[in-house]
Amino acid sequence: MTIKAKRILSTVLMAIPILVLIMGGIMKLIDAEPASVVQFLTRYGFGNYMKLLGAGELIIAALLLYPKTNKIGFLLAGCYLGGAFCLEISGSQPPASAVFLAILWIGMFLRSREMFLNAPEAS
Repeated sequence: MTIKAKRILSTVLMAIPILVLIMGGIMKLIDAEPASVVQFLTRYGFGNYMKLLGAGELIIAALLLYPKTNKIGFLLAGCYLGGAFCLEISGSQPPASAVFLAILWIGMFLRSREMFLNAPEAS
């Protein structure tokens, strides 16, 4: 795969979870989350923290978008989506966050292999 193709593919793959984080963050901030999501989060004790979760999602998305901070954004997004995955599993929900987590990891692997292998990228 050429470097240009890798860059395009990684950008597309990274855009998917970033858009999900932005949409989720905005929906939480403007109280537009579906009732089922609000009930689920409330049942597990996160109902009072909806606005904080929304702000966190937007900050993580911004960190992922900015090239100088995308590595810390990746780590925070991985933690956030991993936590969401655990919550979905414990609540017998379909693990949608696992899909976005996998897409995020593949996109970052294509963009910055040294994040995973601690080795220089092959040219």
